[in-house]
Amino acid sequence: MWFSLFEDVDMKVAFIGLGVMGFPMAGHLAKAGHEVSVFNRTPAKAQDWVRQHGGRMGATVAEAVQGCEFVVLCVGNDDDVRGVVEDALPAMAEGGVVIDHTTASAKLAREAAEAAAAVGRAFVDAPVSGGQAGAVNGQLTVMAGGDQAAFDRAEPVMQAYSKAIKRIGGPGSGQLAKMVNQICIAGVVQGIAEGLHFAKHAGLDEGLVLEAISKGAAQSWQMDNRWKTMSEGRFDFGFAVDWMRKDLGLTLDEARTNGSSLPLTALVDQFYAEVQAMGGRRWDTSSLLARLER
Repeated sequence: MWFSLFEDVDMKVAFIGLGVMGFPMAGHLAKAGHEVSVFNRTPAKAQDWVRQHGGRMGATVAEAVQGCEFVVLCVGNDDDVRGVVEDALPAMAEGGVVIDHTTASAKLAREAAEAAAAVGRAFVDAPVSGGQAGAVNGQLTVMAGGDQAAFDRAEPVMQAYSKAIKRIGGPGSGQLAKMVNQICIAGVVQGIAEGLHFAKHAGLDEGLVLEAISKGAAQSWQMDNRWKTMSEGRFDFGFAVDWMRKDLGLTLDEARTNGSSLPLTALVDQFYAEVQAMGGRRWDTSSLLARLER
């Protein structure tokens, strides 16, 4: 039954959640030739998307996903995902696939996969890395969890806005991989913040230091893309501290469950709490430097 639904290149796709990530991601789906319908809790955003990209909008989740082969989510948290899945499963096409790009808990992903399977649908947890720029440029990295068959059907849809897609394992594995991603980023950004702070206090030319060390073992995406703006004290862009704290909270909760020891992650999470208290809730995660230079 599934093969007959998904043999066409152009597919009926609903996109739920048109924030800074979802809006351009849904746009890439439309540009790829898919028949796209959208829903957003703030209808004005959905109206704006339709004006720019065509397609249609639904007044409710159920209306937006009616008859769709794929439902793509990019919403806020576990409760948001749970509510959308509950509304979407009965209304979407039989044998359809829910693709969830929200960073949420692995437990929620497993629950959603079970709920989808129970009614003849499938669920793929597929958190992304690459930030707003990656979404706008269609260059996201996707870490996916779910059954192989569901992933195989979902992958062509995700290719519209991704540069790399990797299935990690069964349901929840994508969310666990995203937690690994955030653990690594937290440590790297704190290291860059301390390195830059040290360079300033040592009286070094920060540009020369960057030129020297960015060609060696210290090189990273964060260094290449954030060193200059950190040096200039610019943080009003990028992946917000509030979002990072949400992600690190999920990670630390999972660590308590599986017995992992994450002392650095817990420490950096508290540093981000200090940035929030400074008024930096919407600052980029590179604002860890700001707390060192208060």
